[in-house]
Amino acid sequence: MSDEPADELLAATHRALCRHGYADLTLRHIAAESDRSKATIHYHYHGKDELFAAFLDYLYERYTEAASSVDGTPGRERLHSLLELVLDDGAHAGPGFGTALLEVRAQAPYDETVRHHLRRFDEFLVDRLEAVVEDGIECGEFDDAVDPGRAAKRLATLVEGARARGVVADRPADERYRAVEEYVELLSTDGARSAATEAGR
Repeated sequence: MSDEPADELLAATHRALCRHGYADLTLRHIAAESDRSKATIHYHYHGKDELFAAFLDYLYERYTEAASSVDGTPGRERLHSLLELVLDDGAHAGPGFGTALLEVRAQAPYDETVRHHLRRFDEFLVDRLEAVVEDGIECGEFDDAVDPGRAAKRLATLVEGARARGVVADRPADERYRAVEEYVELLSTDGARSAATEAGR
């Protein structure tokens, strides 16, 4: 059974993060986004760090459920659907969320808890991309010269760069997607051998 007050606080954290960003996020801001008091937050969590760790778990659960439910014909269609989902990176969640996530990622070198949580996101994405590419090879959609593991790591790196550029350079979602799509094209053409080789460098 879900813990309704705790769930509400996680949703409020989401809203407060969109509104204030990570650097300026406070328990007061989170309380203001819910009908709970700061005392209630302290009852469930021992401060902002513990609450934010729980929030990252909350995001991870939503992210993995959404990515795991991506459907479509094995190969290009399923890979396109997955890439559209991960390149969105919370843009659907409200103005400011993409920027806030970039702020969170910037803390990873200095905060082991943040680094641990973000590593989980990265490992899941690489594993999921690898499985989708493998399916595409098996059904003949992608060239069998492609190494699924290397291609998945390359795609994950391109996704991360496209996300950051989308926030820093204010690039639209369709442009971010096209940048990654250029590599996907190589997986299903004669250029696949070159892409597989380059992905391993």
